[in-house]
Amino acid sequence: MAAKACVLIVDDDEAFRDSLKELLEAADYEVVAFESAHEFLDSYRKHNAICVVTDVRMPGMDGLELQKELGQRGDAPPVVIMTGHGDIPLAVKAMRAGAIDFLEKPFDLPVLLASLERAQAMAGPRDTGAAQEAEAKIAALTDRERDVLDLLVEGHQNKMIAFKLDISPRTVEVHRARVLDKTGARSLPELVHLCIAARRLPKS
Repeated sequence: MAAKACVLIVDDDEAFRDSLKELLEAADYEVVAFESAHEFLDSYRKHNAICVVTDVRMPGMDGLELQKELGQRGDAPPVVIMTGHGDIPLAVKAMRAGAIDFLEKPFDLPVLLASLERAQAMAGPRDTGAAQEAEAKIAALTDRERDVLDLLVEGHQNKMIAFKLDISPRTVEVHRARVLDKTGARSLPELVHLCIAARRLPKS
């Protein structure tokens, strides 16, 4: 019988951590959970994991610092970042640093399972289909719509976008609606994922 794929969870919220562990075990994953980044770093090499799922906001070393440390060590599995704060700029920063995905709490189990499938797929040849589809959707936007998209992904609110582009907030709302419609995205996080797939992320 094939060994179960192993997932490592790092989250200081005990109730959430235990619940997520139970859900993933029910989905036939082997799961090892840690309450802190330091506890994780002491023992993660013992496990042949396919993915690390870590919260962003934790006492001591936070999720982004943990991700940076793993990147410097160069021997860790892919990282999925979780945030309960809807912090899009933080999520984008994590993606630029190499995270394969970010999830906003609360999220449905199928969303996490899809991220884990992407982590497993990273061991094989890169599938360019998703990237090409994302690039095509963005290419279909007008120049102004792409301007609005970029500022949305940077985490700016409508009023700030209006100020930066010297247009009215109402015009921003119209462009934002068109961006969502043309790309098929249902939310700002989905727009971020689209830009991730197309490798269109803010540079700073």
